Amino acid sequence: MYKSRKSEVPRPYRVSVEGNIGSGKSTFLSYFERFSEVEIYLEPLDRWRDVQGYNVLDLLYSDLTKWNLTFQHMVQLSRVNIQTSTSSKTVQMFERSVQNNRYCFGEMAYKGGLLSDVEYTIFDKWYSWVSDNTDIGLDLIVYLRSNPEKVYQRLLQRSRKEELSVSLEYLQQVHEAHEKWLLHGIPAKAPAPVLVLDANSNLDAMYRQYELNQEVILGTRKKLSN
Repeated sequence: MYKSRKSEVPRPYRVSVEGNIGSGKSTFLSYFERFSEVEIYLEPLDRWRDVQGYNVLDLLYSDLTKWNLTFQHMVQLSRVNIQTSTSSKTVQMFERSVQNNRYCFGEMAYKGGLLSDVEYTIFDKWYSWVSDNTDIGLDLIVYLRSNPEKVYQRLLQRSRKEELSVSLEYLQQVHEAHEKWLLHGIPAKAPAPVLVLDANSNLDAMYRQYELNQEVILGTRKKLSN
């Protein structure tokens, strides 16, 4: 167990897996779910689809500008609930993080004109309060780095209904947002060490990368390999 930076109370080792749509986050989490010390937290899509009967995802798609702040708040709230949850396990693994919502998708919405200046300010103040008053700290970020063209082909092949409207241009924007944040510290430095894995590889090669970096990912070895 690890001690929080905001408290002396021990907590699990926290890992967030980040990357583009189709980069293999679910595959990564499925692989590590077999370890008894690991608890997995998938992206809470069901919570976003049923907010007291309202499907916030559908509302967002119906009017990206009108409903964007509402959606960002809902995502942030659900991720805070997940990321501050207690566990009897020694490792918690999250599919994306509160920090991702703020520094990737929130930034994308603002830069794309989907959040006004005042909406962005409110969104940022809400995140700052959460960051200052709760323990959303991470111990490791695993970045599944992939080419937008590669993940676009994966989306076409798996043909999921909710992904039919995802364009290559959008995937390129998501890729750029992750690159800036996790590799270049823009608009903020990554909140934990970043382990970069090549997510363009086939499944067998990805499993080999997981095995090679298993000790770092599970927190039994802290130092990242060069």
